Amino acid sequence: MGIKIAGIIVGGLLGLLYFKKVGCPTGTCPITSNRYGSMIYGAVMGFMISSFF
Repeated sequence: MGIKIAGIIVGGLLGLLYFKKVGCPTGTCPITSNRYGSMIYGAVMGFMISSFF
């Protein structure tokens, strides 16, 4: 259970980092044009990856 929570937190932080460093300069990207969408996407990916452990 703790690994999954850690995966969600790390994924969300990596999603925010991706938004800050790469992002979407034109604002037309559906996921990365918004920091919340990017964080949610990262958290979901983090959860899915941590589910293997």
